[in-house]
Amino acid sequence: MSSNHHTTPAGGDEQLRRVLGLPALVFFGLVYMVPLTIFTTYGIVTETTGGRTAGAYLVTLAAMLFTAASYSIMVKRFPVAGSAYSYTNIAFGSNVGFLAGWSLLLDYLFLPMINYLLIGLFLNIAFPAVPTWVFVIGSIALVTLLNVMGIRSVAKASNLIVGAQVVFIGVFVALSCNSLSNGPVDWLSPLLGDGSKPGFDPLMAGAAVLCLSFLGFDAVSTLAEETRDARRNVPRAIMLTTLAAGALFTLLAYLSQLVIPGSHFENTDTAANEVMLKIGGQFLANFFTATFVAGSLGSALASQAAVSRIIYSMGRDKLLPQRVFGSLSPRFGTPINATLLVSLVSLIALVIDLGTLASLISFGALAAFSAVNMAVLRTHLPGKGQERNVLLHGVVPLVGLGLTLWLWTSLSSLTLSIGLSWFGVGVLYLLVLTGGFRRNVKVADFSEAG
Repeated sequence: MSSNHHTTPAGGDEQLRRVLGLPALVFFGLVYMVPLTIFTTYGIVTETTGGRTAGAYLVTLAAMLFTAASYSIMVKRFPVAGSAYSYTNIAFGSNVGFLAGWSLLLDYLFLPMINYLLIGLFLNIAFPAVPTWVFVIGSIALVTLLNVMGIRSVAKASNLIVGAQVVFIGVFVALSCNSLSNGPVDWLSPLLGDGSKPGFDPLMAGAAVLCLSFLGFDAVSTLAEETRDARRNVPRAIMLTTLAAGALFTLLAYLSQLVIPGSHFENTDTAANEVMLKIGGQFLANFFTATFVAGSLGSALASQAAVSRIIYSMGRDKLLPQRVFGSLSPRFGTPINATLLVSLVSLIALVIDLGTLASLISFGALAAFSAVNMAVLRTHLPGKGQERNVLLHGVVPLVGLGLTLWLWTSLSSLTLSIGLSWFGVGVLYLLVLTGGFRRNVKVADFSEAG
């Protein structure tokens, strides 16, 4: 999925200092991807794969590395905002670019929603007397209010939230190793599973859902104008961030499944809580809930702000009703109508299950990943001489495209039906906007997300 990008005016090199090196870029990318995101779908994927979540992460990582290479190739040649949306627009024109952006909009709309659902699920464990829906509606109301008011100071808490997650991971690994030292361990069980879901298809189905964990690996491209030797370091940082995140996710999944082998939980959606109780008792469970809920709240704030600004920019460009969505609040300077629309859509969290929601986000992500791989083929292979590298510009994106399409078709039939229906609505809407495809649609400025 494309992350939220921002642009600077021409001549920005004179305003921004190029001080960032490769390590700083990789750290930024890891922070952006949220280290604890692995526990969002841990129970669902463990059940789907028959206890092979660590193995599924390795499959997803392989696909993501090829796609990350395609992002690196594109950002090196076209350092523009909008990421997957912009790359598709450059490669195939504004109409196809619009459909790529429309597919990404599904992703953006559902990202706040999954955070609200997770907040409700885990707070309900901590406070069982309070129904899940109370926490969901309460968090939607709080985040909406903060985004309408435009409180930027909330962003300062992000470093604290990430710091707490890093500390938690350290404690989790230490307590896991301590727990495993007390008895015999089957070191291959996280890769081979418990035999309940044999074969490669369940593994691919789990790997497809795990694409959710890798959203945002391209975020480092937003820092291109503040990076030393950006054309070299930014592409390298995208690859290293993807590799480091995949290794971290696989390690955490591996340890979790060593501690609790098998694929059955009392509650699949909150299986992470069962893992924490087994590893470190109520202390670790409470520590996890606090850091996970805080991270989900911060993610909801950022993702709702991002999609609201995308909807606003589409309204301003008359791709959506301008009078409704193309204006800002005179008092707060924020897109209130767009923000309220996102909040209303987020109420679907009250009736949708976590597995379907995670799969739908992965559907949008895989659509974007496929588009970027195809954009490399379209923009680089026609070149001649040194501009064209058949292995780098042909084989790599083709393999990336093949793997993302394979993961795509491994999603559930319900997910594919909803995702393709959304895409179909986008095609019909484009038909109206372009007068039956007789003209090109105006390019939307998706950089407003950042």
